Amino acid sequence: MSIKEIVVPDIGDFDSVEVIELLVAEGDVVQVEDSLITVESDKASMEIPSSEAGKIIKLKIAIGDNISEGSVILMMEVDESSKASAALTEKPQEERNTSKPEPQKESSHEKMAAAKSTPAKASAGKASGDKPSPTAKIDEVRFSKAYASPSVRRFARELGVDLGNIEGSSRKGRINRDDVKGFVKKTMASGASGGASLGIKPMPEIDFSQFGETENQALSKINKLTGEFLHRSWVTVPHVTQFDEADITEMEAFRKQMGKEMEREGIKITPLAFIVWAVVASLKAFPRFNSSLDASGENLILKKYFNIGVAVDTPNGLVVPVIKEADQKSLVEISQEIRELAIKARDKQLKPSDMQGGCFTISSLGGIGGTRFTPIVNTPEVAILGVSRSKMEPVWNGKEFEPRLVLPLSLSYDHRVIDGADGARFTTHLSKMLTDIRRMMV
Repeated sequence: MSIKEIVVPDIGDFDSVEVIELLVAEGDVVQVEDSLITVESDKASMEIPSSEAGKIIKLKIAIGDNISEGSVILMMEVDESSKASAALTEKPQEERNTSKPEPQKESSHEKMAAAKSTPAKASAGKASGDKPSPTAKIDEVRFSKAYASPSVRRFARELGVDLGNIEGSSRKGRINRDDVKGFVKKTMASGASGGASLGIKPMPEIDFSQFGETENQALSKINKLTGEFLHRSWVTVPHVTQFDEADITEMEAFRKQMGKEMEREGIKITPLAFIVWAVVASLKAFPRFNSSLDASGENLILKKYFNIGVAVDTPNGLVVPVIKEADQKSLVEISQEIRELAIKARDKQLKPSDMQGGCFTISSLGGIGGTRFTPIVNTPEVAILGVSRSKMEPVWNGKEFEPRLVLPLSLSYDHRVIDGADGARFTTHLSKMLTDIRRMMV
């Protein structure tokens, strides 16, 4: 028997994730790949599996802790003779020592100094015309998690800058003084505080219980982060939504025919797979839809790869896993990947890498209902496709009305990059691809 440290495996590009659930206790016996904890990033929650089989001696973390790759989760008594270890996770000590450092937190001395200076700043503000403290809008939780040195933190506080709004340019994303200065210059030039201040008065606080019985229900972390992300996208991106329809009668007939032929093999081709294929063909025809604006907003980054995000509704909120290199996959491969990603999303098994690198997002509500909707652009992408429920409609063919299966489409796009004419051209092209799937082969 030997005692081993079980550590956090590779979690992608995230500096840290929050522990939201402990799935084991001291004294429990676990097997390889048994889930130990549930963590939550800014996009999804996921379970961390065990890399060893054995008895848990001591838990080294608690709910609410922020952990990163290489952090010790627990101590485990392992039977070396069983050779039951999985070659999944554990890294040599030397590699763990060189893993990405956790964001530095303010020292206790700095925190005490900041706490002592707060009353003085508040009183000074009152004495100078009730001006708010320059740090009044700093989110302390995000500020503390930012990856920056104590001196940069002090500098940011002096300027009233929330480090949580800044992307670091130094090694491993570390924020330096120039990053803070650049953020201040950009904010002053734009005339807004981080793009979020619109001069709108906050909603009044209302006691709804005066009208009847109420119940408070806390939003999940994913709900809150998704709300912040969508709000930022809505107020910073000029949205336009183009509506169109596609006659998918022939496509559905072909899909059902192939479904019968592949039924014995357990293969099912979904309508969404055809839509992914058609979107890729349309992105190739209209490259501006497969782009992003750079940080300055003055240059367009055209992407030569085709990674398609698919919005998935889960009990914990909306997540968007990404089908990588969709242009190089068959309908069957795309269908299987969509199914696998959806299962992982609902089981909290998505990794951060599963949700990164998207070029264009598809939000399909056809399985739920509705006629049309206006999706919000998934920035930094410049467009998103909304798909509603298809229905049979009478369509005039020049001689008579005939029943055709019609699919409603809603394309929202960033009007800074795409004008209305190109928006209409894109949906027209997409509709043609879905109406006659042979066009996708050309």
